[in-house]
Amino acid sequence: MDKKELEVLQQKVVRLRAEGKYKETIEVGYELLEHGLRLNDYKSMLTAYIHNAISFYCIGDIEKTFQSISAYQEICSQRGDDDDWLSLYNVSFFVYEMRKDTDKAKATLWKSIDLGKKLGRYNIVSNAYSNMSHVYMVEEDYENAWKMAKLGIEMAMLHTPRSEILELRVKLNLAKSYIGMSDLEISKALIDEIMQSPLLHSFVREKSQCYDLQGIWYAKQQQYKEAFDSFTTAKELVEGYNDVYLLKTIQEERCKLCELMGDVELGYVVQKEYIALLKEISDRKFALEALRLDVKHSLSMMEKKANIDSLTGVYSRSYVEGIANDWLKQASITGESIVCIVFDMDNFKAYNDEYGHLFGDEMIKLVGKVGVSILGNDEIIGRYGGDEFIMLLKYASLEYGMKKAEQLKAALQKITVDKEDKAITIQVSVGVSDNVSGRVALFEELFHVADTALYRAKNSGKNRICASV
Repeated sequence: MDKKELEVLQQKVVRLRAEGKYKETIEVGYELLEHGLRLNDYKSMLTAYIHNAISFYCIGDIEKTFQSISAYQEICSQRGDDDDWLSLYNVSFFVYEMRKDTDKAKATLWKSIDLGKKLGRYNIVSNAYSNMSHVYMVEEDYENAWKMAKLGIEMAMLHTPRSEILELRVKLNLAKSYIGMSDLEISKALIDEIMQSPLLHSFVREKSQCYDLQGIWYAKQQQYKEAFDSFTTAKELVEGYNDVYLLKTIQEERCKLCELMGDVELGYVVQKEYIALLKEISDRKFALEALRLDVKHSLSMMEKKANIDSLTGVYSRSYVEGIANDWLKQASITGESIVCIVFDMDNFKAYNDEYGHLFGDEMIKLVGKVGVSILGNDEIIGRYGGDEFIMLLKYASLEYGMKKAEQLKAALQKITVDKEDKAITIQVSVGVSDNVSGRVALFEELFHVADTALYRAKNSGKNRICASV
């Protein structure tokens, strides 16, 4: 895959996430991540992690969300630019808010504000102040909520080109903070001003929030009939874009108002609507849980596929490297011995040249199968590439590794493959190394020593075993 194809894959991830296709986003995100890692393309990795984080968040898998955010942050700290950090702060805020971790939510918003100001991204700064105002209102700290909303409006006015909807969104929080501070006269004037904005014809979500806010104001004034009518209008608007959680809040307010008005008949109708809504929310949660399980199953299959070499069925190179590093890390503490056996077929190129690559593939599969057949406990085999294989032995001495290499070589030599009236035998050269009682801590070093021994075996006549020196 080249850079152009990588860009197309990035665009696909962004599009799928914007369309709300979270399962597909995650799957394509992992594909993008795989290619990004292979090509050392950090932007692709960042794109994959951030959109997967959002997708995991949307399906309610918070553990995977934080794993993706953590991986994103690690790359960001080394290679990310300011825009990458802003994306991180935005996603992190919504996760912290959902977990009701207001301290971390506010800390993240302050970072977003500081960086947004530095970059002159006043729309982002305005949104951050607006979100900060909302967090303070959740804490019932209306004075600070008011201060944040005022700053949000100031930042919205600095944004170019001017965005009236940006200003209106912050004004909604400003009006709500006035209600919280019981400054009903100013809040009413601000609500009336917002309600007269022609923007509301184009922005239904904000229009519904206006009527919801108006309902809160009337309820505060004990004007229950007017409050009920405002909430009813808000409900009808929200049903248009189907935000069931905002609908739940509105229906709860309508239920309370029916009780305050003493209207039993109307209360019965609203209660029925509320019960139906609760069922819809329950169905959505069930569907999300099913989606989470489906994603988990897909990821498990993808992980399994990534761990297994598709030609031979033995472990992949990346999986063996990971296992080796885990074992070596443990061995560096305990001093236990780990052995690495590296081997490949002698004269393999000649088989390919004479009989074709399909025959060569069959030979590689056969070698992998024989390798698996001689494995004992705490022993694994993987394909490094081409016809080269790696065998790792845990709790094994170099002497035992040499015996295992002899066993492998003997098992392969017993096999003959008939091809074009010829009986072809398999001969291998083998290199063996160990971790020197815990002093070798990385796979690269362990493999390099065994691979060097393998080349000594090749150069000294092939069909033999050499150990590290």
